[in-house]
Amino acid sequence: MCGIVGYVGRDRRAISVLIDGLRRLEYRGYDSAGVAILQGGDLALRRAVGKLSALEEMIKEERFPGRIGIGHTRWATHGRPSVANAHPHRVGRVVIVHNGIIENYPAIRTDLEAVGREIETETDTELIAHLVDQELADGADLLAAVQAASAKLVGSYAIAALCEDEPERLVAAKHGGSPIVIGVADDEAFVASDIPAVLPYTRRMVFLEDGDFASITPDGVDVQDARGTVLERAETAIAWDPISAEKGGYDRFMQKEIFEQPRAITDTIGTRVGPDGDVELDEIEFDDDWARRLERVHIVACGTAFYAGLVGKAMIERLAGVPVEADLASEYRYREPLVDERTLVIPVSQSGETADTLAALREGRDKGARVLAVCNVRDATIARESHDVLYTHAGPEIGVASTKAFTTQLVALYLLALRLGVARGHLSGAALAERVAELRGLRRAVETTLLLDDQIRAIAHRYKDSKSVLYLGRGVMHPIALEGALKLKEISYIHAEGYAAGEMKHGPIALIDEDMPVVVIAQQGPVYEKVVSNMEVVRARDGQVIAIASEGDHAIADKADHVVRIPDAGEFLNAVVAVVPLQLFAYHVAVQKGTDVDQPRNLAKSVTVE
Repeated sequence: MCGIVGYVGRDRRAISVLIDGLRRLEYRGYDSAGVAILQGGDLALRRAVGKLSALEEMIKEERFPGRIGIGHTRWATHGRPSVANAHPHRVGRVVIVHNGIIENYPAIRTDLEAVGREIETETDTELIAHLVDQELADGADLLAAVQAASAKLVGSYAIAALCEDEPERLVAAKHGGSPIVIGVADDEAFVASDIPAVLPYTRRMVFLEDGDFASITPDGVDVQDARGTVLERAETAIAWDPISAEKGGYDRFMQKEIFEQPRAITDTIGTRVGPDGDVELDEIEFDDDWARRLERVHIVACGTAFYAGLVGKAMIERLAGVPVEADLASEYRYREPLVDERTLVIPVSQSGETADTLAALREGRDKGARVLAVCNVRDATIARESHDVLYTHAGPEIGVASTKAFTTQLVALYLLALRLGVARGHLSGAALAERVAELRGLRRAVETTLLLDDQIRAIAHRYKDSKSVLYLGRGVMHPIALEGALKLKEISYIHAEGYAAGEMKHGPIALIDEDMPVVVIAQQGPVYEKVVSNMEVVRARDGQVIAIASEGDHAIADKADHVVRIPDAGEFLNAVVAVVPLQLFAYHVAVQKGTDVDQPRNLAKSVTVE
């Protein structure tokens, strides 16, 4: 998850502010870092792969007296971590740093190359620098150049730019989910992607909104829209302490990470879905003949990632037409799985270091399978030992109980299912277009669901003293029920169990009484009536029903004590949306019980031993 820092002033050296600010953003995760300083008409650009300490070692003998500069920590999306791909990017007189994803970058690159522009990196950010440089060459100033260039961009972005010709001005722009905050002080100003970077210098903040463009000088901040209309953006006084600042104003990291899911989903989709609806998985190539010869897929994972794998199993079987087995990684190699060169093994891991998943990966690889990992950490052991890697772009997850890592795993597996479906000839062009349309609407569906936070907090208060909770779901909602139960037990220490709703009468029904809350995922679909029947069975035994239902389903109110209605995102992506209220429910129950939400007892973020 990339970080931006910028400074312009008359007294401080920019380099000290940039390095300090980047250090305060290290918790966001990154794989390279860089700074650009303008001094005496010359631009100094320094970049390094790895931790910020590598950049500091590179520049330790240099003084850098300049009073204006921008810096960046990069979490690679387009192109591997390298000095060339690291930010800032310079083209001509302009230097750019950028967070987010430019979805139409292939078309922009083609257009730039057609007019003789030489593209030197694999990034989408360099293309923004070229677009701005073109506008500068036509006589625009930096602000106008960024405004004109941004009109050609499709996607989510936060941009900070400086130009050699304007030694006392930074320009910033925001569109989509990537934040930009501007710190204001006497005779200086700051730009950052998050408040902690500038909090030591000022508590006066201006937050840019979508479509805003800011001209930032030591004398203040002017904000305009794309047409040059001046906008009023009020200053906000920030009273956070440093730890609160890292949490972005949220009470706990887990809460922050739940609310980061729309951004994480957008970043994971990224440019893997082209403007024409084609699905491309970075540098992962599927030969159509190999894909058609594929006889089986094995998904191996642990814990939350295993539940993502169960959803992935349903996605791949339906969309790609190939049999899938989902295994707990800890059991996989001990059952002597049938694996050969016509098997695709998919290890799923947030950390990329899970010992059992790594062992399962090696079992499949050593038997001749192709291994394609789904992982959130670049160059982790599981990523290095796989033939291919489909990275999720959740960013660092500090809370031990996984939230945004889970939802991005679901998105990555959905993308993989679509790509396999096309390669195997199982998914028609019309069917692909329908599925891609659902994918493009997913962010808004999750954002809408997060607005139900207050309602879910109230429901949590009602059940915070429960001794046990049962979760029921069918189809892809069965693993979502399992995940919801896991979240509750992990952070609140309440016993919870997830079950396939059709199995309720085969045991769990014996537990139901007036003290047993039952969470039922009851969205519209082929098995809706059967799930409603399960709810009626629970109510007949005085059980308390909390229903996760579809928007517009008002008839269900008579069948449940509480109804949480969520948007329809499509057959499989509904699983992504449905897990959000379950995350919020677990979070609020745990907070109201007073447990340590971010670091629950006995649990570790990464299990690196069997």
